[in-house]
Amino acid sequence: MVDLQAFDTTPKVKKAPKLNKLPPNPEGEESGTLGRFPKWLHRKLPPGKVLESTQETLKKHRLHTVCEEAKCPNQMECFSNRTATFLVLGSACTRSCGFCDIDFAKHPAPPEADEPERIAATVAELGLKHVVITMVARDDLPDKGAAHLVEIMQRVRNDHPTCTIELLTSDFLGDHRALDLILEEEPEVFNHNLETTRSLTPRVRHTATYERSLEVLSYVKASKKAHFVKSGLMVGLGETSSDVEETLSDLQQTGLDIVTIGQYLQASEKKLRVKEFVTPAQFEAYEKYGHQIGIPHMYCGPFVRSSYNADLLTQIAYRKNNHE
Repeated sequence: MVDLQAFDTTPKVKKAPKLNKLPPNPEGEESGTLGRFPKWLHRKLPPGKVLESTQETLKKHRLHTVCEEAKCPNQMECFSNRTATFLVLGSACTRSCGFCDIDFAKHPAPPEADEPERIAATVAELGLKHVVITMVARDDLPDKGAAHLVEIMQRVRNDHPTCTIELLTSDFLGDHRALDLILEEEPEVFNHNLETTRSLTPRVRHTATYERSLEVLSYVKASKKAHFVKSGLMVGLGETSSDVEETLSDLQQTGLDIVTIGQYLQASEKKLRVKEFVTPAQFEAYEKYGHQIGIPHMYCGPFVRSSYNADLLTQIAYRKNNHE
């Protein structure tokens, strides 16, 4: 005879997923708009038809975008404007940074030989005039992926000679030979993100170092082979305003041309938590400080990302340089 008391007959209830623990809403209860996010982090949904068309084009050509892989909050807006930032060398990264939701792999798949052709075809279908190409870190490859980037740039330039190209790269572990390969193609914009302040770097970034990133930016600027050198920061990770000002001063010392600053938003439960919602007024203060210390172009705001409105920012930089 079966002893029913030996079995646990307590009803099993599935645990609800944990909500991300967010910092206080700085608007306060008096604002009448109290919620999990302040009002400046709420956006209207864009029209869907063009968005879907962009998604279909990317899917047809089997391309990855950082917009999708990193869960960028601007994805719908950018896709609705028929723009996207191509993510090349696969969708798995050899680094596992605390802020980034791109998949990690020690040994990702080899680069796809036809990727340059597929990107060039997509540039034509989307009608892009400014092409932004970013990459997963490929520390597993002897050249860290530099030769594949060169092939992509060459194919885009061959098929679309009037397009400007912006590269958003890893630090290539500081390998100057890899950097030189890319710089020989003279991209209009060379972009490498410092991401965060000196003290937060070990927790936020994997393998990359603060000093190495500054050295990469200095090296590229000194080469004079990129029209503009660019870098970006995230805020809301626990830094102070003094930390950000120190970081901007360090970036200014590299001689770079453009800095972007945006609000960090947690892409998944496993990633670093948001410590603070930075106000629009504070972003304005960072922009003002950057200009005061001599950084030519500052682009700061809650939704700003390194490649957000990159075409417009590049046009502004060119216009300003031509006037000077």
